[in-house]
Amino acid sequence: MQLSHIKKTSDELHLKPQQVEAVVGLLEEGSTIPFIARYRKEATGMLDEVAITSIRDRVKQLDELDKRRAVILESIKSQGKLTPELGVSVGKAETLAELEDLYLPYKPKRRTRGMIAKEKGLEPLALEIYKQNTAFDPAAEALKFIDKDKELATVDLVLAGARDIMAEWVNETAEARAQVRDLFLKKGLFRARPIKGKEELGIKFKDYFAWEESVATAPSHRVLAARRGEKEGFLLLRITVDDAEALTLLRNIFLKAKVGCAVVQVDMAVEDAYKRLMLPSLENEVRLLTKEKADADAITTFATNLKQLLMASPLGPRMVMAVDPGLRTGCKLVCLDPQGKMLEYQTIFLQQSEARAREAGETVKFLVKKHKIEVIAIGNGTASRETESFLRDLSMNDVQIVMVSESGASYYSASDVARAEFPDLDVSVRGAVSIGRRLQDPLAELVKLDPKNIGVGQYQHDVDQSRLNQALDDVTMSCVNLVGVDINTASRELLTYVSGVGPALAQGIVECRNRLGAFKSRHDIANVPRFNVKAFEQAAGFMRVMNADNPLDASAVHPESYPIVEKMAADTGVSVRELISNEKTRQRIDLKKYMTPTVGLPTLRDIISELAKPGRDPRAQFEFVRFMDGVNTITDLQPDMVLPGVVTNIIDFGCFVDIGVHHDGLVHISQMSDKFVRHPSDVVKLHQKVTVKVKEIDLKRQRISLTMKLK
Repeated sequence: MQLSHIKKTSDELHLKPQQVEAVVGLLEEGSTIPFIARYRKEATGMLDEVAITSIRDRVKQLDELDKRRAVILESIKSQGKLTPELGVSVGKAETLAELEDLYLPYKPKRRTRGMIAKEKGLEPLALEIYKQNTAFDPAAEALKFIDKDKELATVDLVLAGARDIMAEWVNETAEARAQVRDLFLKKGLFRARPIKGKEELGIKFKDYFAWEESVATAPSHRVLAARRGEKEGFLLLRITVDDAEALTLLRNIFLKAKVGCAVVQVDMAVEDAYKRLMLPSLENEVRLLTKEKADADAITTFATNLKQLLMASPLGPRMVMAVDPGLRTGCKLVCLDPQGKMLEYQTIFLQQSEARAREAGETVKFLVKKHKIEVIAIGNGTASRETESFLRDLSMNDVQIVMVSESGASYYSASDVARAEFPDLDVSVRGAVSIGRRLQDPLAELVKLDPKNIGVGQYQHDVDQSRLNQALDDVTMSCVNLVGVDINTASRELLTYVSGVGPALAQGIVECRNRLGAFKSRHDIANVPRFNVKAFEQAAGFMRVMNADNPLDASAVHPESYPIVEKMAADTGVSVRELISNEKTRQRIDLKKYMTPTVGLPTLRDIISELAKPGRDPRAQFEFVRFMDGVNTITDLQPDMVLPGVVTNIIDFGCFVDIGVHHDGLVHISQMSDKFVRHPSDVVKLHQKVTVKVKEIDLKRQRISLTMKLK
């Protein structure tokens, strides 16, 4: 742990050095972010998961910067060119760009025009010209270097070679590159144009056929969209700056006088360096920098949406019939018990004939009665509205009908997880099971999917996949541990995200459970092979054992704090179970009596709060949503039609709303409120019920424009 990193991180994040040091130390010991945030509040000064994640990521960046710094220093040293001054400059560089600028003159590179000129012996001439002595005549001096056998037959060729050398000096000057890079970032422009002849094929990128926007202010979704258009071969994308302004910056650095033959030669070298070397190089750098920023914004948006999706309200343990709609191949029905176990499945046909439709209705009613079905979940894909209408016409008044997003269900049904669970079932039946289970408990079911396939991202396949996966893993782990898991019913996939567990131990838990039966207490987890003391410390507080002898096993109280609760109970003359059920007894407890050097008021307050509602689910109550009858496809829509809907995705420039026509409509950020909206997430949340009005319908591009401004 480098003290310089601790100080720098604490300064940047406005935290105390001891907080950063504590977090880094805990992470190095193998603690997870959820564990640190929940059970080590005294050590970190009550830092939340966001702050802890920021510390982890920044320290990792600084470590990577140091690794690159060491490689650069070793490379320059091996060349015998490391001076004390250069060593100090490299040591002080605070960004990768600064480091690479300093390294550029020493970086091994393929043979360049400047190298060739040096091989011809022109470096002494270039050095003299570069001094810009007003009395120096480059042309006269160049005569001394003319040699017909060395391709230096004329003065012009000699001077051109000297300029090639000087151009590389200009390009490799760190200050010059920094100033032009800064110009790109502050005043540069993105410019996109369609590739000639591909306008029709690339119609989805029509908004970018004449796009120009400032590099400094262009939002991430437009940057990523333009880059995708370029990648798919429909757009030409450039980042440009005012060449005259850039050259003025460079001339102010390199020209030492206003007149003189040598000055003219240096000026020519500066212009050549800018146009031939610096401009393409820095444009590529800035493209990468803007891509990194766009990636970061898109990843943040995706992570926010994923958290809301994973924390969506669960229906809970209810008898559910799940329906994967289909017209030609029929609707797949599955009946699930309250724990999501499949009881039975059938296929029904709704539109092939009246007889088949009647038979389908009888089948549904029979299964509803047989399994005491309380809720029917319908996947919101093709034929979903027709299926919903058919089921409502059956007049099963005691059965609620819910439309469920089936985004990602097809990925699950074809996955190794689904094949292992249901090896003999058709993929559409597996998909129906997933639809029903995600209604019962979205978190437990969605962890089985790659988050990128859930459908709540923004250009998720275009961003840095390593950074995206880290962010999504962080969010998933945070949600799973916030809710907690029942160790006796949780799937291997859900257990994988429990703090300190991972895939191998999760598999071990499932195998141990299958071999020995249900865990009767948290301490039984020790029976799992390779579940060591550290793993138990990290995981135990987030695992629940329902109906255990010790009621604390079903709570978020960590086993390390059981003695504290037991002492509280003993001091008040009751059992732990009575302490949990009696609020008046808990109110009499003086928390300060139970403070120790490692356990302070934050942990003690958490314990009392948890005793009030042991193992409580932090997710909101489930609400039923119904779309407008008779509006089933995009062709049923009319401008100014007011419809109920559900928010399915939130992006930087608005949100998408499911209005029951198989194509989500876009509410642009400007149409979300009459007041200024900083970000769409300030107005709506994922799965929120909203009322919208149709603005425009583009049938050709299958786009629906909506507004939340109803007046």
